[in-house]
Amino acid sequence: MVPLSLVLLFSLIKEAFEDWQRFQNDNAINSTLVDVLQAQGWETLQWKKLQVGDIIRVKQDGFFPADILLLASTNADGVCYIETANLDGETNLKIRKGLEKTWDYSSPEKACEFKGEVQCEQPNNSLYTFSGNLVIDNQTLPLSPNQILLRGCSLKNTCFIVGAVIFTGHETKVMMNSMNVPSKRSTLERRLDKLILALFCTLFSMCLLGAMGSGMFIDRKYFYLGLRENVEDQFNPSRRFLVIILTMLTLLTLYSTIIPISLYVSIETIKFIQSSQFINKDLNMYHAETNTPASARTSNLNEELGQVEYIFSDKTGTLTRNLMEFFKCSIGGEIYGTGMTEIESGIAERIGINVQELQTSTDSVQEKGFNFYDERLLRGAWRNEPNHDACKEFFRCLAICHTVLPEGDESPQKIKYQAASPDEAALVLAAKNFGFFFYRRTPTMIYVRESHVERMGKTQDVSYEILNVLEFNSTRKRQSVVCRYPDGRLVLYCKGADTVIYERLGSGNDYLNKVTRDHLEKFGSAGLRTLCLAYRDLAPDLYESWNEKFIKAKSSLRDREKKLDEVAELIEKELILIGATAIEDKLQEGVPSCIQTLSRAGIKIWVLTGDKMETAINVAYACNLLNNEMKQFIISSETDAIREVEERVSI
Repeated sequence: MVPLSLVLLFSLIKEAFEDWQRFQNDNAINSTLVDVLQAQGWETLQWKKLQVGDIIRVKQDGFFPADILLLASTNADGVCYIETANLDGETNLKIRKGLEKTWDYSSPEKACEFKGEVQCEQPNNSLYTFSGNLVIDNQTLPLSPNQILLRGCSLKNTCFIVGAVIFTGHETKVMMNSMNVPSKRSTLERRLDKLILALFCTLFSMCLLGAMGSGMFIDRKYFYLGLRENVEDQFNPSRRFLVIILTMLTLLTLYSTIIPISLYVSIETIKFIQSSQFINKDLNMYHAETNTPASARTSNLNEELGQVEYIFSDKTGTLTRNLMEFFKCSIGGEIYGTGMTEIESGIAERIGINVQELQTSTDSVQEKGFNFYDERLLRGAWRNEPNHDACKEFFRCLAICHTVLPEGDESPQKIKYQAASPDEAALVLAAKNFGFFFYRRTPTMIYVRESHVERMGKTQDVSYEILNVLEFNSTRKRQSVVCRYPDGRLVLYCKGADTVIYERLGSGNDYLNKVTRDHLEKFGSAGLRTLCLAYRDLAPDLYESWNEKFIKAKSSLRDREKKLDEVAELIEKELILIGATAIEDKLQEGVPSCIQTLSRAGIKIWVLTGDKMETAINVAYACNLLNNEMKQFIISSETDAIREVEERVSI
């Protein structure tokens, strides 16, 4: 029993040490400091001291300590950007917007004046829903998930926000979603337990058999000893039951070496050293950019790393960097951009073409988010193109139709753009490099410095009045902006997925639409992310009648999102196609070699992507998921036979 107790004690000490480390991490998080409004000033308190109703300030890159109602932000229109990677794994930023009534409460003096009542649902685990009202100045304002900042998210691209705490601690949505930590025991450990149990059963059977034999044959076995009634109980033939029990204990002691108790100690020691000395100090697993070493939270699963059989992976942000770069475009039926993507390089190598021979000029304008070269468009040369009017509309659409916020000096070299997604920032960067420099935004105006002939140094600051913004969401798959030019012209600019834009195009441009669709297919095959750009001139009376419906839908208390989508459908039609953009999201460094190594190890890899079939196949070849030696099986509903059946049914 003593060796067994020592083994258990050793295991308990190891588990307690790892639990203590996790407790220290939890304590460090709960002791994180946050600014809380106290007596007309910000006072620093720990997260664990927050209470419902506190007014707090969270700074850029900080995490939200509780579920918060957004009151004010340093950005225009009370907008802030948050990253929800800890909740859903998404690295694209989400937009949250405070109620217009509370936009002024950004300073401690104004925040002290805030007196309101939040009427909301009971704490629940639904991350994407919230229903409630804010009663302020005898006015009831509806609250939606758009005004709620959940614990676990972080603030991005915003200096700071001011909010009111709604749920804290275990009542926050992320904590309501947490479950009891499952027991982390490896396959080896479970199998070892079964083997030890089998050995113990074998030991018990051997000892029982030996003890029963001793009880049966004690009188014959020890007859020469001249045993009498007063001899030791273990050798007394007249007390056979006691002989069996005592012999059983003796045999258990003699045969106990069959069970390798020390094996547990050896395995636990090896696991602990592996995790603390090898994994945590592995230079090949160190990320220099963020100064982040590998960290093994538990040493119980080390041996599982060598028994992985399947890997399920997302593409965007996992295989790729999620750093978008403007790469090519199609304007007025003409493709611009001469670069070659990684996917195209992979295709060329697959069919035996030397990639070096295909490389074009290396004089592309290199900027984070912009990797484009075509002398027909850069440095004002687009003015000499036969479709220069389409080029101008294309660049204006890029510069106006977005929700990007500029930061820093109003100069092309120093300005920074804060966007909800890297795609949107890349498009605005492209407009800047083409001579349409978006440099300032107010709640109702966008200012663009247009350099029509950059070589001569002539620029013109143009202010566009933003009348309405029809925001992008996963259902609409498009974003629209209604703006008024300085000369009074009313224009609707729209950008979105090719499927939704083509459904809303007017008649009369069939050739351009067909050519652009072919260009989209070509971009998709090269692994580029595409968006279509379109516009529509609006008559003043048409806009006024539509705007009344839009305002009514925007102020609706029930089914607001649905009504806004229905109103948007009324004006997002009869569009004129301008062109399409193509953005590249490059593969992470080392992805192809990593996938090749994993495949050689016999691991099966699945990758999920929303790309078109041809694009997905080309991406798979570029990252070594597929190779020429493999046999392809394509399972698709997009076949000619199925299309014929669908057409017959629809007729």
